[in-house]
Amino acid sequence: MIRHFQFEDELHASLACVPMPVRRKLDRVGLKVGLEQWRALSNGERLAICHLPADEVDECNAMTVFVREAVARRVGSEPKTLSEEQRAIAEPPTTPPSVLATRAKDNGFILDAEAWSKFDGDQRYALMKLGAGDKVSHNLKAALEEFFNGSLSVPAPGPDCKARW
Repeated sequence: MIRHFQFEDELHASLACVPMPVRRKLDRVGLKVGLEQWRALSNGERLAICHLPADEVDECNAMTVFVREAVARRVGSEPKTLSEEQRAIAEPPTTPPSVLATRAKDNGFILDAEAWSKFDGDQRYALMKLGAGDKVSHNLKAALEEFFNGSLSVPAPGPDCKARW
């Protein structure tokens, strides 16, 4: 079954873009499926990729073969192969990167080691993809709100913040 994040609700209905948990599986198997390639796939092929497991070695091998063949059949070229460094992001670090923690704080959330430890691998991966790189996604705040579920947030400073303290 595919993991469903609320901040990606519109994606799950159409599969017009690659959902975050699928991106993680593709990173794990070392394939970069571009948006044009993804959209060239049939709905059935997209659904199959979404639901194929990619945890065990044989599952990863099967997924790699399926994705390569499906994309090649539809587009005429295979997806790009990711380097080991690029594949490593599929397994996020055990502590949040400082740039991500800063961006979370800018959005009103404390993303420290304790909070990070409460997130599962898919959630950590999503946050890494949305806010740890050079570009910050417009979905970062929505993902933080969803994952924190209203807890662990810091109060937003208001205009009278200094007056109260």
